[in-house]
Amino acid sequence: MSPMSLSAILKEHNASPELAAALQAFIQEAQSETHQKLEELETAFKQSQFTNELLTFELARLKRIRFGRTSESLSGAQADLFSDALDEDIGELTATLEQAQDASEEDAVPKARKPRHRAGRQPIPAHLPRVVIRHDLTDCSCGQCGNLMVTIGEDVTEKLVVIPIQFKVEQHIRPKYACRQCDTVTAARVAPSIIEGGMATPSVLTWVLVSKYTDHLPLYRIAQIAEREGVTLARSTLGDWVGRAGFELAPLYDRLKEMLLAGTVLHVDETPIKQLDPGNKKTHKAYLWGYRNNDLDEGPPIVLFDYQAGRAGIHARNFLGDWRGFLCADDYQGYKALFTSEDPHEVTCVEVGCLAHARRKFFDLFAVNQSPMAADALERIGEIYAVERAAIGLSSENRKVLRVEKTLPLLKELKQFLRDSLIKAPPNGAAAKAINYSLKRWDALERFAHTGNLPIDNNPLERDIRPIAIGKKNWLFTGSERAGKRAAVIQSLLGTARLNGVNPNEWLENVLENLPAWPNKQLDELLPIQGWKPVSANV
Repeated sequence: MSPMSLSAILKEHNASPELAAALQAFIQEAQSETHQKLEELETAFKQSQFTNELLTFELARLKRIRFGRTSESLSGAQADLFSDALDEDIGELTATLEQAQDASEEDAVPKARKPRHRAGRQPIPAHLPRVVIRHDLTDCSCGQCGNLMVTIGEDVTEKLVVIPIQFKVEQHIRPKYACRQCDTVTAARVAPSIIEGGMATPSVLTWVLVSKYTDHLPLYRIAQIAEREGVTLARSTLGDWVGRAGFELAPLYDRLKEMLLAGTVLHVDETPIKQLDPGNKKTHKAYLWGYRNNDLDEGPPIVLFDYQAGRAGIHARNFLGDWRGFLCADDYQGYKALFTSEDPHEVTCVEVGCLAHARRKFFDLFAVNQSPMAADALERIGEIYAVERAAIGLSSENRKVLRVEKTLPLLKELKQFLRDSLIKAPPNGAAAKAINYSLKRWDALERFAHTGNLPIDNNPLERDIRPIAIGKKNWLFTGSERAGKRAAVIQSLLGTARLNGVNPNEWLENVLENLPAWPNKQLDELLPIQGWKPVSANV
């Protein structure tokens, strides 16, 4: 209502001038406050829109970094080392954006929060037990007409629950029976165990071993976890358990070694480990050698570790013994003796080069100076790996056909490109060194392409060694050579279980429970390989 029309109404009702003036002043003040409030709401709305745009942009940027490839990145570049932190940032920004959007959508009428689409969330595994919690109405009568409502369906939402570690005590009671006539006492037989008379059950031993060798927790941290639950476990006790369990598991390691050396293609690599000298409390460098069979051959994948005091090639020779076959390795000088012999009649191992190591030389070169030659080499090597990806799932025969048809021509072009580039490169420069690394061992690098079963690189074994290399930051060093060899045994078994999709906790607890009474001739049934099932010694 305008002030003019208000004046006419007041005059018509004989309102006093004072009342008319007061009413008009009140209305003008109300209109001014309303206009100011609208301006504030409009400013807040624009600010909310601006904030949402910023959050949306930042979220899109992080997702592009985490999941996408930018034009600056090279094909085959290593994954972002900070992917975990990026995932956390994406989660926080998504929650912040949802909250901001909900705030901007609020109005006078309350409404249910719209369900958010959770893109990419993995389904909860079907094998996990389900605890059903029903949320039903207290009154099934219609709120409008009062009639009884009928069920037309259900909304089912699944949420993941974790139960923190819990300790409990098993009381084993064996009544004793006496024969007065024979003067004898009899009780139920005590089942054999890994630690006779000890308090540790297979489940506790499994928890300690998996925590130490898979999760890389030192014994003092394991003791601290138990202490939080009111259970005191001395580190000396934990160490005794680990030592005894490692001794009992050694025959499984030996059997896996027999199976590994039955193949004709192996990977080999090594990683340094610090070993403590108890006498002077100083450390020296030892090595954990890794051996793995070939993914492109038939049979279960096996990875074994061998702890040795040094890096000399004799350690690999001693582990392999009389084995002869194709050995995929990097260019470490210690392996050279495996591929050559002074006796021309002696059969030696055949070297299979690692194309990933050759690629890494060019990757490092490009990272330093953005070398166009290195970028070209990386693109060419990427095309070779693309053929390998296309060969996944093919038989050995069909893979060989594909490699001969596609890979060999690409390798020929790459070799000529490297030769031409070497002529242009400074003789002792970084580019020449990267090129020569490949050209000097070209026969070994291209050997895989003439077959259907040889690996293109040593990456499978490097992936198996990587967790141990990361774990070294937690446990820092091994306490002795014996401790290193014991760690190699247990890590081999748990690593092989992982490769075969066997749950290490389930497998190890079952094996530790049955191993003391298990017949040696049936040892294969306990191995953590494809097809393993829980067993019982029936003692």
